[in-house]
Amino acid sequence: MLFSLIIPVYNRPDEVDELLESLSKTTYTELFEIVLIEDGSTIRCQDVASKYGDRLDICYYYKENSGPGDSRNYGMDKARGDYFIIFDSDCIIPANYLNNVASALEKNYVDCFGGPDRALDSFSDIQKAINFAMTSFLTTGGIRGGSEKIDKFQPRSFNMGLSRKAFQASKGFGNIHPGEDPDLSIRLWNLGFETKLFPEAYVYHKRRIDWDKFSIQVNKFGKARPILNSWYPEHNKLTFFFPSVFIVGLLVALVAVFCNFDYLLQLYFLYFAILFVTATYQTKSFKIGYLSLVAVWKQFYGYGIGFLNSYIKVIVLKQKPQLAFPELFFKK
Repeated sequence: MLFSLIIPVYNRPDEVDELLESLSKTTYTELFEIVLIEDGSTIRCQDVASKYGDRLDICYYYKENSGPGDSRNYGMDKARGDYFIIFDSDCIIPANYLNNVASALEKNYVDCFGGPDRALDSFSDIQKAINFAMTSFLTTGGIRGGSEKIDKFQPRSFNMGLSRKAFQASKGFGNIHPGEDPDLSIRLWNLGFETKLFPEAYVYHKRRIDWDKFSIQVNKFGKARPILNSWYPEHNKLTFFFPSVFIVGLLVALVAVFCNFDYLLQLYFLYFAILFVTATYQTKSFKIGYLSLVAVWKQFYGYGIGFLNSYIKVIVLKQKPQLAFPELFFKK
């Protein structure tokens, strides 16, 4: 089986350098190719790709900007392999990653898999805090940490595998972003394909974003979910409402204090205390424990407000998603 590693990139040559450096240290001995798709970047990574030409089989393509989903489709169209592995450019790949994927596919083949992400010691404190928020079982990020049901997993495209057969049948990613990952998973299920979590196929996801970018990102995640629910109501879950309920509940708890009823607010303090202890224990850092509280708050607030906004416009008012939230859709 020939693996084609599909990597879209936009103005991130330094990250591509780190990613390719990690891939050059792989312990996998079979042939594989790397397909780099420059998505209209003004700062290109072609020279970085050339630096690894003697160690890795790299195909480099430049195209006009059309978003990550379309760029991944472009790369899969160009690739030679019969199984595609998709990474974000800000990932660092463990040396045994491809071995773990090959072994998992040999034991229990599936046309689409996803893997979790972890943080390296070299990551900044904010990156580690965001990683905790995005992976902890105590937050909505548990799906990225591997807590979602293994045999009904919705892979995320920072670390995702897709067979050529599944790509051709589904036509790959749609033009919504974010939200293209669960959209593809659901369409694959409807076509009869299975998806699966490979717990050992983890990557180190660096996420070079600051607090403001993180807030914008999770807000878009929240906006995308009601749109997906409107497209695929049979896959709607009550857990999708949790961040919004969390935010509304906090407002209710604050108002209740003025009525001499503080038990709800005490529950919130208890929850954040558990978060702090857990994050501090896992990262062995009080500072990261505190920053994790900031990350979780931004995650819940950004996602929750985005979800409520989208739910009202798309579900209640029946607005067309492309008109209500044009920033979530790339034009092809």
